[in-house]
Amino acid sequence: MTRTGLALLCAVQLLFCHCIASAQSVVVRNAEGVVHGFLLLRALDGTTIAEGELNQTSVADRVTSRLTFHFKDGSLHEETAVYSQRQRFKLIRSHLVQKGPSFPTPMDFVVDVARSTATARYQDDDGKQKVESEHLKAQPDLANGLIMTLVKNLDPKVKETTVSMVAATPKPRLVKVVISAEGEDAFTVGGNTHRATRYVLKPELGGIAGIVAPIIGKQPPDALIWILRGDAPAFLKAENTFYVGGPVWRIELTSPAWPPAK
Repeated sequence: MTRTGLALLCAVQLLFCHCIASAQSVVVRNAEGVVHGFLLLRALDGTTIAEGELNQTSVADRVTSRLTFHFKDGSLHEETAVYSQRQRFKLIRSHLVQKGPSFPTPMDFVVDVARSTATARYQDDDGKQKVESEHLKAQPDLANGLIMTLVKNLDPKVKETTVSMVAATPKPRLVKVVISAEGEDAFTVGGNTHRATRYVLKPELGGIAGIVAPIIGKQPPDALIWILRGDAPAFLKAENTFYVGGPVWRIELTSPAWPPAK
């Protein structure tokens, strides 16, 4: 499929109903701080395709989080989010960069809440640079670059939480995502068994898109995130696509490997 065709298909997929009154910002239950973690990105068959890092800093109530994946084929995925965490999480700015063979459409995508703009810079089918910019209406629940943080802070008593995201199709479009706890899965650490809550993130297609997407076989797949609940909720892994129409990849925690002691 050409990039132009993919863009048109994405526009249909992400044409949501205009009713967004149910969207809600997430309460800060566990304030974020300084983090430096290592991640692996795998295909669902277990093949490692990229190495990643999460770097996060916090000053007063403002947090800057940068998630970077360096692919074995030279591709790059880097998403930076700046947000405040005063009572409720509020996005300030997000910046997504995708380039290299793993991404059919190289993308530089910025959501600037202060300026109420979303701007996508990308290459068209002929390799020409294009820019699409849209004015954003006030959306206090924007979740670009914040999904992992928001899921850790969800109230377990609330059945569903709906948040908004701005997607590049490549034209920026506002969409909704419904997050719900689906069940629990067991995992082990050092021989001890623990249980993780499995969350489902479902793109909520309405109107024309809700009818057309299943027919053409392009219904966006649900994303999955596993969280260890408790006094200090922790991200464990996720399965999701990195671009519309792309494969499902798995994000997993990893730890440094040390050389044998001499």
